[in-house]
Amino acid sequence: MSAAVMVDIRGVHKSFGPHEVLRGVDLQVRTGDVTVVIGPSGSGKSTLLRGINHLEKLDRGSVSIDGELVGYRRRGDKLYELKEREVLRRRTRIGFVFQDFNLFPHLTVLENITEAPVSVLRRPRAAALTRAEELLDRVGLADKARAYPRQLSGGQQQRVAIARALALDPRVLLFDEPTSALDPELVGEVLDVIKDVARTGTTMIVVTHEIGFAREVADTVVFMDDGVIVEQGPPAEVLDRPRQARTRAFLSKVL
Repeated sequence: MSAAVMVDIRGVHKSFGPHEVLRGVDLQVRTGDVTVVIGPSGSGKSTLLRGINHLEKLDRGSVSIDGELVGYRRRGDKLYELKEREVLRRRTRIGFVFQDFNLFPHLTVLENITEAPVSVLRRPRAAALTRAEELLDRVGLADKARAYPRQLSGGQQQRVAIARALALDPRVLLFDEPTSALDPELVGEVLDVIKDVARTGTTMIVVTHEIGFAREVADTVVFMDDGVIVEQGPPAEVLDRPRQARTRAFLSKVL
C-alpha cells in the first residue's frame, strides 16, 4: 500500500445550532486505500463525508485532497472560502454516491452519466458517451442506457449513480450509506459493484452499516461516535479485537 496521503482531514469541527456534530476529527486516508466508517446514527459520519467535498461548510479545520485544500485557499494562517466556480472545479476530483441516488429524473441513464463530464469538465460529448457506455457495461447495465431512473429498481439506480461518479475519474470516491435505501434483496448487487471498484485501487471512503462488507474490503475501519473518531485500524483489530468499550458496545448490537 502506498504511504502517500490522498485525503488529509485536520481538526474538523461542525455544529448545527447548539449541536456540535463533529468535534475535532483528524483522519488520513492513503492513496488507493479503502476506509470504511461505521458507527451509530447521529455520530457525524455523513456530515464528515459532506464536509470532505464542501457540501457542508466546516466551522473549523481543513480538508485536503492530494495536497490541495477543498473549498478554501490559505493565506498565512487563515483560510478563505473560494468562489463557487473554483469550489465546483475542485469538487470534480471527489466522486460522491448518495444514499438516495440523486439521479436527474428527466434525463436518461446515459445523460445522467455524461452531464457532468460535458458541462463541468468540458469533455467532448462523443468521448463522454463512449466512457459512459463503458461504465454502464462495467456495472452491468449496458442495456439500460436509454431508460429513465423511474424505470429502474433502487439497486439499478444506485449502480447508475456509481457509474456517474466514476465518469469524472475522481481521485477519491465517497459513499454515504449506499445501500440503506435499498430493499434487502438488492443490497448485494450494489456491494458487488463497490467491491469491484475497490479492486481497481480507487481511494474510497465508505460510510455503511454493512459490517461484513467492511471486514472484506476495508484497509482501515473507523468507528465514530458522538462526533469523534473513537477507534481506527485494520478490520481484524477494530471489528474482532476492539480496544474501546464504546466500539465493543456498538458491535455487540450489530454483529
